[in-house]
Amino acid sequence: MRKVLLVTGASRGIGAATARLAAQHGYDVAVNYSHDVAAAAQVVHDVQQAGGRAVAIRADVSVEVEVQQLFARTQAELGPLAALVNNAGVVDQPQRVDEMSVARLRRMFDINLLGSFICAREAVRCMSTRHGGQGGAIVNLSSAAAKLGSPGQYVDYAAAKGGIDVFTLGLAKEVAAEGIRVNAVRPGIIDTDIHASGGQPDRARQMAPLVPMQRAGSALEVAQAIVWLLSDAASYTTGAVIDVTGGR
Repeated sequence: MRKVLLVTGASRGIGAATARLAAQHGYDVAVNYSHDVAAAAQVVHDVQQAGGRAVAIRADVSVEVEVQQLFARTQAELGPLAALVNNAGVVDQPQRVDEMSVARLRRMFDINLLGSFICAREAVRCMSTRHGGQGGAIVNLSSAAAKLGSPGQYVDYAAAKGGIDVFTLGLAKEVAAEGIRVNAVRPGIIDTDIHASGGQPDRARQMAPLVPMQRAGSALEVAQAIVWLLSDAASYTTGAVIDVTGGR
């Protein structure tokens, strides 16, 4: 029997790769997106081609009511939730902290940290045995920036992802006895279009020489770690953060 997975920010990059790979591993997928309807529709098509059911649902993960509607629609259209990938995230133009506006900081933390909290809260309400659920798995997206700090570029992004690391550990312990495993992956330099949204479309290629493996990673390589953490093969793994960084 196929399990139901919700992937936030699934219209592009790591989220899209995760949705497609999960479909190949027996998941039906709710494809959350914020604005690109056509890209989300393509991911839905790809999931269906892999044998899964799929639905595209627009929601801003930083808006509580939209997240609640996202989870309600997911379960109404696909069935009981079994897994969540907290993938939705943003970067911004490289800046020093003394140049950052409060508006930038609020956007960064609202989407990258608060959004993951709200989505995880709703997932626990759906999946926890304490609430009558059947258990499940949550995978949060952190970043190597959480360890490196990203000085002169994205200290705010790095700080938000550092929060994800601590959140993963705390939530994992909180719900471990309720049938829910909570883990994270910490990608390094990955060749996706998130760099272009931060004004640096060539960043992955430019940063490759700093990676011990001398190349950027692919969205699929990160997705493989995520799907493993969701699977029964990781049944005794919770509270873990796996680096997918090429050694960086």
